[in-house]
Amino acid sequence: MSIKIIKDTEPAMDEFYMPGEYEHHDGCIIIWPFRPGSWKKDRTDAETAFSEVIKAISRSEHVYVVAESESEVKRVQKYLQDVSNTEIVMIKSNDSWARDIAPTFVKNKSGKVRAVNWEFNAWGGEYNGLYADWKYDNEFALKIAEYLGIDSYDAAPFVMEGGAVHSDGMGTVMVTEACLLSEGRNPMLSKIEIEEKLKSYLGAEKVIWLPRGIYNDETDEHVDNVCAFIKPGHVVLAWTDNKNDPQYGMSDACLKVLEEAGMTVHKLPVPDYPVCVSEEELKGYEFEEGEDTREAGERLAASYVNFYFSNDAVVVPAFGGENRESDIRAKIILENLCPEREVILVDARAILAGGGNIHCITQQICSGSHERNG
Repeated sequence: MSIKIIKDTEPAMDEFYMPGEYEHHDGCIIIWPFRPGSWKKDRTDAETAFSEVIKAISRSEHVYVVAESESEVKRVQKYLQDVSNTEIVMIKSNDSWARDIAPTFVKNKSGKVRAVNWEFNAWGGEYNGLYADWKYDNEFALKIAEYLGIDSYDAAPFVMEGGAVHSDGMGTVMVTEACLLSEGRNPMLSKIEIEEKLKSYLGAEKVIWLPRGIYNDETDEHVDNVCAFIKPGHVVLAWTDNKNDPQYGMSDACLKVLEEAGMTVHKLPVPDYPVCVSEEELKGYEFEEGEDTREAGERLAASYVNFYFSNDAVVVPAFGGENRESDIRAKIILENLCPEREVILVDARAILAGGGNIHCITQQICSGSHERNG
């Protein structure tokens, strides 16, 4: 199946825009975990967590589960043999961060859907990328778009990841300066030039630049871990009242920007106790040359903002243990903010240990019709 790769125009020129995640989806893309530097040699915990996320999402939308080889297809089948509304796709990748390597989907007012292919360089390339070889990840967006039969705008060589942006679907997008102004992304472009790229490829009229993200977020502080739109004009912001926590100043700086932008801000506290890499976990990793490594005691970027809006639910990471009360608190807050959706907590400790969370391993396909070759 061939698709049209559009290089001569940009989405905004064709009146395409990025919808809000809380709008209806045609499906969701998830890549099965396999990389031992992210998910350990014995990846049972990660596979269990991924399968629980897939089960939660598949209740209300179709899930494309991508496996990078025939042997991985068999592992997926084992875990999902009784799960309906799923479809296994075989495409090679270097890791399993669908949010960042799958396309960003855009649509127009007629409901026609296209994809945007960004340049991917493992969150920093030669400057501070997290692994040395990202060839398959960079090819992934166009390959999954071809499988889906969705024509694609090619934004390369502009470096971006899906987790670096949130949209309200009404012309406003949100990013962090820490990420998009980092030297490993587009150092040849000014902030104004980067903003124009975002407007052009996401059909946006306004860009909210938050200064920071979540403490120790190895993606250079993606916005999807610190702040998310829950409806136009309303956001949830990762928060802590503990002024001795490095997250306090980071979130407070974001709060000021959001309030100046006219947003209604709902605070969503981070776990009460930092979630850190354990000695036992560290023994299970197998890192490749040039890959970012972990250390025992290293604080992970735990945040409840890293959730996924499915068509009828909010799928939220839970961390368990001493943070069980924090998990329940987050669930109650989101139930009050999203009364039309079920809030589903999923034990995501194993996903967090890999370096991200539920939003990071998912990419929604907005609802509409595919515009083929036109």
